[in-house]
Amino acid sequence: MDVFTIQTAARRSGLSEPTLRYYEEVGLIGPIDRDASSGHRRYSTGDLDALDVLSCLRAVGVGIEDMRTYQANRIKGGAAAEQRDLLLRHAAQIEAEIAAQHARLAYLREKAALWDARDRGDTAAETEISRRLPDVIAGLGVFDTGARISR
Repeated sequence: MDVFTIQTAARRSGLSEPTLRYYEEVGLIGPIDRDASSGHRRYSTGDLDALDVLSCLRAVGVGIEDMRTYQANRIKGGAAAEQRDLLLRHAAQIEAEIAAQHARLAYLREKAALWDARDRGDTAAETEISRRLPDVIAGLGVFDTGARISR
């Protein structure tokens, strides 16, 4: 059986050594075997497989509790529906974040265009942008736009 040091496990998984220790402490992996003479952690191929999964989950923003659920479902098997639902819930969160970022981007572009039109003295463009801006601001979901759009 292949065994790997914490340094190798960290390098292969892309997770830091403190993260590996933390994941073991909170029960996401392990317990990790220890070298009998030195007490150093020795990761198995199976441990590295689990770390690969955790690394991917972490990269997409899955929190510790959902990682724990995901790992438990992997171990028990037969939990395909639970795994699907967990992943789709996170996909929906990311979609909402993307939509919010698009709304922020649209606002920034419209406001920059407004100031550009003012700088150029293009009142027709400024009027058109001012007409669109309430819808863009509404997309931010921060407040009732009213007549405060030209600020």
